Amino acid sequence: MKKLGQMLIAAAAAGMVCAGVRGEGARTEARGGEPPPRSGGSTQDGSTESGFTQNGPAQARSGAALIPRALLFGNPERARAMLSPDGSTVAYLAPGIGKAGDEKGAKSPAGGVGGVGGVGGDGALNVWVAPVGNLGAARAVTRDATRGIRQYQWAHTGAHILYLQDQDGDENWHVYSTSLWTGATIDLTPFTEIPGPDGRPLVGRGGAPLRPSARLVALSPARPTTALVAVNNRDPRLHDLFRVDITSGAIERIAEAPENTVEWVADHMLNVRYAIAFTDDGGQVWLAPSERAVREPGKAADAGPGAWTVAVTLGPDDAMTTGPVGFTADNTVMYVQDSRDRDTAALCEVVVATGEKRVLASSEAADLANILVHPETRRVQAACFNRERADWVILDESVRADFVALAGLGRGDVEVVSRSRDDRTWLVLLRSDNGPSGYYLYRRGGEERATEFLFWDRPALKDVELAMMKPVRITTRDGLEMVSYLTRPVGTDEGSTPLPMVLLVHGGPWARDEWGYNAFHQLFANRGYAVLSVNFRGSTGFGKMYLNASRGEWAGKMHDDLIDAVDWAVRTGVADREKVAIVGGSYGGYAALVGLTFTPDVFACGVSVVGPSNLVTLLESIPEYWKPGMAMWRTRVGDVSTPEGREFLLSRSPLKLVDRIRKPLLIGHGANDPRVKLAESDQIVAAMKARQIPVTYVVFPDEGHGFLRPENRVAFWGIAEAFLSRQLGGRCEDLGGVVRDSSAEIRAGAEGVPGLAGTPAAAPAK
Repeated sequence: MKKLGQMLIAAAAAGMVCAGVRGEGARTEARGGEPPPRSGGSTQDGSTESGFTQNGPAQARSGAALIPRALLFGNPERARAMLSPDGSTVAYLAPGIGKAGDEKGAKSPAGGVGGVGGVGGDGALNVWVAPVGNLGAARAVTRDATRGIRQYQWAHTGAHILYLQDQDGDENWHVYSTSLWTGATIDLTPFTEIPGPDGRPLVGRGGAPLRPSARLVALSPARPTTALVAVNNRDPRLHDLFRVDITSGAIERIAEAPENTVEWVADHMLNVRYAIAFTDDGGQVWLAPSERAVREPGKAADAGPGAWTVAVTLGPDDAMTTGPVGFTADNTVMYVQDSRDRDTAALCEVVVATGEKRVLASSEAADLANILVHPETRRVQAACFNRERADWVILDESVRADFVALAGLGRGDVEVVSRSRDDRTWLVLLRSDNGPSGYYLYRRGGEERATEFLFWDRPALKDVELAMMKPVRITTRDGLEMVSYLTRPVGTDEGSTPLPMVLLVHGGPWARDEWGYNAFHQLFANRGYAVLSVNFRGSTGFGKMYLNASRGEWAGKMHDDLIDAVDWAVRTGVADREKVAIVGGSYGGYAALVGLTFTPDVFACGVSVVGPSNLVTLLESIPEYWKPGMAMWRTRVGDVSTPEGREFLLSRSPLKLVDRIRKPLLIGHGANDPRVKLAESDQIVAAMKARQIPVTYVVFPDEGHGFLRPENRVAFWGIAEAFLSRQLGGRCEDLGGVVRDSSAEIRAGAEGVPGLAGTPAAAPAK
């Protein structure tokens, strides 16, 4: 099952979509880039369950037992399972380090596969494999002992796993291949520097060497030992295309990226079909290669004039909602997510030989979000549209009975995550809002269909009482409808007294919140707060008009939408107006800073994670490989290259209004963040300190754009819940030693958080 939704957004933004603060149930993936990091989990790190509480309204209304935050933010026991091409083996991520060839692998002290209790060290996530009929024989096939692996997939050989890894969150990814049978791991993209015109390595701001970043572009069963990867080791702005042998590591550059290229598209035979590039107006062109543009054995590639021709032109209105999503196995049909001549993006098929286009599935309420593809023919069999919940449209009657059978698995949304090549076995994920996700084997080879439960991703959550998430619709002051999600503490209902509330703002901003399990919703609801996630204008999945309504509206109408959501929550009796916190990461972190500066009387406090404070310095410090997409930023946010544009961007920057901050603020940042540099938080903290405005500031030296190491997640959100407890009166688990066990550096304001004072200014990085 191929996930769409934000895939086109990442291509349009050249990797610029910010992951932000997201629960594991609200995830997106990026074509041409990488999926955003996923938080949540089911491990404990030794924190006590009893903790401390503050007597207040929130405590009185929450009768559920205090959930240890390590259950929510530690690593999952097993996650992101995938079926091997022949259906005999299941791979998944789990904590621990195993020895290739050792069928037992590394066991945790608790007896779970891979270290159920691991939070760091041996608890780093690795790829494990097991026969589908014998999970007890699981073994780890990767040996990452630091940051852990989060992005991997099967090679079509069935004997190799490909995965991506960076260094402490710098997002300079390398692509690796690991043999399941020998344990040998090969760095398929072993480039360490980018040579300049004089042959010397290029350096970036501050004199640090620029390191290349790789992307996995395409794999195909037709070429099982070959992968297409893109690397920016010639020009830091552009990712050239390489062909690499996953068994030997032999690699060759086959095409130089045309100017402003942000994505490569290949067909089922791994032939290059398009280079997708930005135009000066924020639109896109799909560039088709001539015979000389792509290198074949024995000839050189030519990137000169005439090597590429424009096949498709998209205006800025459609560039983020239209793009190729795949080819049939015979390469006669290309599937396209297409919003041209309509508002919402439909699934279309295009006959390659003639260009004839036909709409296969569409919805007036939502964009195409997901497709189900036959593993052999590569024909699309079903399409998903998601406004409030996933809604599947059957295109191939041969799978209708399967969808009916899978609907009986239980309450939640079903996703087919992988299928065997013979299509007799499916691996299915059942996701709910108030429990762990379950993985199932679905056998469909004979007349009878059978389902076999495999495992929960976080089985410890079965033993705690979690809250339910409810979709709600909120109307903005100018008449737009915002699909939002509300979670109340267990034991409260619509007739309850208004609660303290956390407004949880997603990152991106070109992303969305979805229904499903969300670790942040569960943490805050368990502590006694109502939690509201809002798909404000600019959120994806609701049509291009809704997306494009955000142009030039950072700290403008996009923020008005959040204020309208707060007003709705107060008006409907959900929230206590005097006790509303704004919390978010990336764009959501920016929104939290905007909330405390542009609307200082609305919120009781704010939590900003990796949030930009100055839109001018944000755009001036972007990674080199974002620069092909600067036209999109000019169109959608503002033009940093003109005096008028800079003045406008400064007028929408929280740093400009720092004097207006009157409410408590907690800021967290990863020191290696390549998207929103640490300087964004440094400068607003410095400005607040210069004005003697209190602020609590936490930096993690081994993190990037968000906190991926479980010990750091547990520590920061422990600090955050203590901070919120003081400001809103909710319950709180004692901090204990979680800050000491993380890499957290408390750079300001320890006295602003109960239990944080006295923490060492700099703990050793883990």
